Amino acid sequence: MSIYVVGHKNPDTDSVTAAITYSNLKNKMGCDTVPYRLGDLNLETKFVLDYFGVGEIEFLKDVKIQLKDLKYKKNIPLSSHLSVHAVYDHMTKNKIRTQPIVDENSKLIGIATMRDIAMSLINGDYYKINTSLDNIENDLKATIINEKNKSIIGEMLIIAYHYETIKRQNQITKDSIVIVGDRYDVIKLCIDKGVQLLIITGGAKLPNELLNLCNNSDINIIVTPFDSYTTAKHMNQVNFVSSIMIKNMIKFNANDYLDYFKEEIQNYSHSKYPLVDIDGNYLGMVSRRHVLNPGKKQVILVDHNEYRQSVEGLKQAEILEIIDHHKLGDMSTELPINFRNSPVGSTDTIIYQMYKENNIEVDKKMAGLMLSGIISDTLFLKSPTTTLVDKAAFEELKIIVDIDIDEFAMNMFKTGTSLVGQTIEQIFNKDFKEFRLYGKKVGIAQVFTLNIEEVFDRKEAFQEYINEKFEQRNHFLTLLLITDILKEGSYLLFKAKNQQLMSIALERKIKQGEYVENLVSRKKQVIPKIMEAINILK
Repeated sequence: MSIYVVGHKNPDTDSVTAAITYSNLKNKMGCDTVPYRLGDLNLETKFVLDYFGVGEIEFLKDVKIQLKDLKYKKNIPLSSHLSVHAVYDHMTKNKIRTQPIVDENSKLIGIATMRDIAMSLINGDYYKINTSLDNIENDLKATIINEKNKSIIGEMLIIAYHYETIKRQNQITKDSIVIVGDRYDVIKLCIDKGVQLLIITGGAKLPNELLNLCNNSDINIIVTPFDSYTTAKHMNQVNFVSSIMIKNMIKFNANDYLDYFKEEIQNYSHSKYPLVDIDGNYLGMVSRRHVLNPGKKQVILVDHNEYRQSVEGLKQAEILEIIDHHKLGDMSTELPINFRNSPVGSTDTIIYQMYKENNIEVDKKMAGLMLSGIISDTLFLKSPTTTLVDKAAFEELKIIVDIDIDEFAMNMFKTGTSLVGQTIEQIFNKDFKEFRLYGKKVGIAQVFTLNIEEVFDRKEAFQEYINEKFEQRNHFLTLLLITDILKEGSYLLFKAKNQQLMSIALERKIKQGEYVENLVSRKKQVIPKIMEAINILK
C-alpha cells in the first residue's frame, strides 16, 4: 500500500507543493508514496501547478482504517456452476467452513457453509436434479458414452424392478434421469423413451449391439463405476452449489470503515463475512480476529504537526514522518519517527535541503514547485519569517527554473489574491486556522490581496460572518488579517470577548478595519502578540 503524503487542511501553495516535492524525493529514494490534498486548491496554487505542468493532486477524505486495510483471508471463490460435491471436496481439503460463491463475472452471489451442505443431505429433495453433465461426469467418475445436452434438469428414477413392471408403471418420461445396472432390456426401453439422461452403474460393459444403439441415440448416456446405491446417494450432491448456498448473506464493502464493521457485527453471530469491492466483485473473507490487529494507513505530514490541521482519522493511522516549520503541536506517536522541524519561512526550503543531503537531482518542475512554495510563504522573501536559509534556497532554485522570477511572482500573487466570484465564507476559510493560546481558543484567517477594496466593499458582510464564527466556534478571538502584499501590512477585522485584547496586543488603540504597517506574518508576528496580550489580561 502506498504511503500518503499530506499537507494541512485549507491547503496553501507551500503545503501542496511540499507534499508533491517530498513525495517525489521519497519515491526517488525507493519508497512508494502518493501526495494528496486535504481541501480545495486556491487560485494561487492552481496557477503554480498549471505553470509547471503538474496535474491537480487527488483529494484525501480521511485515513481511517477501512476493511481493505485489514489482513483479511483471500479465500479462492468458487463458481456457482460447480456441484455441491465439488465445493464440499474443496472445503474439506482446504479446511474451509465458509466458501464464497461467485458468478461468471466474479461477482459474489452467495456463500456455502458446511452446515448448508449437511442440511441439504438431510432435508434436501433427493430426486430433483439441476446440474450439468460435466458435474455428473466428474462426481460419479463416469465415462460419457453419448452426449446430447449439457444441462440436466429433471427427476431421478432408480430402476430396480423387473422390466415388465417398469413398462406397466409407465414411470419413464423424456425428463427422467434414470439410474440402472446391467439391465439391457431396461436400457433399450430408456433409449426408446428418449430419457434425458441414462446412468449405467457398476462400470457395465455393454454388448456391441447395445453400445451401437447407445451411440446412435438422442439421449445422454454415461457409465459410472459406482454401484446403483452409491450412485443414487451421490446424485443430490451433483446439483449446482447455487441450489443450497445462502443468497441473502451479510457482506461488507472494502471501503467500509472498521468502526462501522465492529458496530454491525454485534448484531450477528457469524465468525466470517465476505468482502466485496464497489462493483460487488469478491475480494476475501473478514473474520472477527482480523480486527484485533488491523493494518494502518501510513502517513507523512508536511507543513503541519497538529491534529486539528491534519487529515481526518489520523489517530487511526501510522505517522512515519513530519516535515514542518511551525511550532510544535499536539501530535504523539507510539514509535520513534523522523521529525524534522526548522525555523525557516517555508517547508519547501527544508525539503530542498533534503534533496541536497541525499544527492537527489532536482529537475526544473520540482524546483519550480519548491520555489513557488518559498515565494508564497515568505511573501517573496519580505515576510519576517524569511531566513538566510530561505534566501539561499531561493537563489539556487531560481537558477534551475530559469524564468523571470519577478514577473512570475507578481502573476502568481495577482492570480492568487483575486477574490472575484468568491463568497464571504470561501474567502474567510481559505486560510483559516485555530489555535489554543494559554487555554483560549483563537481563530485567525488571513487573506492576501493586491486590491483591498475587494474586501472592504463587503466589510459589513465580513464582520457579520466573523461574529457568527466567533459564536459558533466559541472563540476568545476571531480575527481576519487582510494583508496587502505591496504595502507589506494588514487590515484587521475581529471579534473578541475582551474588547481591549487587540489594542493591548498591538500597543495602540485598534478599531475595526484599521491598517497596521509591517504586520504580515500570522505565525511570527500576530500570534506572539496575541499570546502576550492574553497573558496580560489574565
